[in-house]
Amino acid sequence: MERQNFDPKQVDQLLGTAGKKLGIPPQQLRAELESGKYDAVLKNMNQKDSAMLQKVLKNPQLLEKMLSSPQAKALYQKLSGGKK
Repeated sequence: MERQNFDPKQVDQLLGTAGKKLGIPPQQLRAELESGKYDAVLKNMNQKDSAMLQKVLKNPQLLEKMLSSPQAKALYQKLSGGKK
């Protein structure tokens, strides 16, 4: 499976937005995601969303499919302020 390369500025912007929504500093969010630990992320989500995220993260094909969807791309555009 080929990974899409994201612009580091876009990743930082997305982490900043997600961090604000979850109440987690972007640096902590990045560190947890890179290490494969999602404790702070999961504890700040409701139980249903937390279970769904865990399911997706355990299935790389499902995660890739989800991130490649038009909805995910539209969400990214919205979160990044319409910047490409």
